[in-house]
Amino acid sequence: MPRVSFRSTALPPYRPTVLLFLSLAMIGCQAETGETIVRTGDPYLRGFTDEDFPRVQKLADGVYSYEQLRSAGEEKFTTVSLFVVTSAGVLVADGQGNPADTQRLVDAIAGVTDQPITHVVICSDHGDHTAGNAAFPDSAVFLAHPTSKANLERSAGNPNRSADAPPVIIPTELVEDKRVLQLGDKEIHVQFLGRAHTGGDLVVYLPAEKVLFMSEAYLNRIFPAMRSAYPSEWVAMIEKAQAMDVDIYVPGHGFVESPETLEEELETYRRAVEQVIAEARRLHDAGVSVEDAVEQAQFGDLEAWSLRASQGARAIQRVYLELNGELSR
Repeated sequence: MPRVSFRSTALPPYRPTVLLFLSLAMIGCQAETGETIVRTGDPYLRGFTDEDFPRVQKLADGVYSYEQLRSAGEEKFTTVSLFVVTSAGVLVADGQGNPADTQRLVDAIAGVTDQPITHVVICSDHGDHTAGNAAFPDSAVFLAHPTSKANLERSAGNPNRSADAPPVIIPTELVEDKRVLQLGDKEIHVQFLGRAHTGGDLVVYLPAEKVLFMSEAYLNRIFPAMRSAYPSEWVAMIEKAQAMDVDIYVPGHGFVESPETLEEELETYRRAVEQVIAEARRLHDAGVSVEDAVEQAQFGDLEAWSLRASQGARAIQRVYLELNGELSR
């Protein structure tokens, strides 16, 4: 099957390009382009500039991904949201990391539809996906897993929280296992497939369109970030997602690519999490202290992945906690 890459063009602020994601069948009919997919989360290595973002891509009828650049030290990578346009409103899965960036998302949605945002799913409770939630309409229903609600409540009540920090939006409805929403003409499943990146990880699944938004349970070529993760359970959660009837797996960070590439990269990511676990286990079994393990760890091809420098140490520490039986049950 020929491989097709997708690229947006620059537009003025608040008017991202909308690209149509071809179906698998249509991709198979395309002429060979000769283009090589650059397997990296680094936007600049892929030939992008800051002006190419935000990117909106149409994945299926009424289903769109939204990619915005964010910084982590000197590195930049994308944070991905999903929005679903229906005849009865818009559902958004994951916001962005501050009110200004989330407002850009809101404005991008308004450029696609006149329907109001009625539902926001907090798939990841981490700040890079929730700190801008105040930019969403007050009338929206916010859904989250109970673990994520508890985490957000702790953040809101933190006595050291800066007085000028944006308000923490506490979810109004909880999803412990699965909620099926019939929003206009769309059936939308909000599901918990198991603990992964945060412990309260939710996914959004559209069974008719066969699209699964995995949020931070799937980081496309971004080093496994494990500050609050459940490493082995994360692998199991990905395997559950891979067993579902899905054509397009959408990551929470990294690039949204062709359906076949996204499926390939999900398997690559599952193996990456296993690779991190295996390296930590090797050092743990050898009796190496966690402090020394952080310095000695070698992750092979993952050494070149985005955020390896900032996330490698925490990943080793988290796997050590799991191996020592010190993670919450």
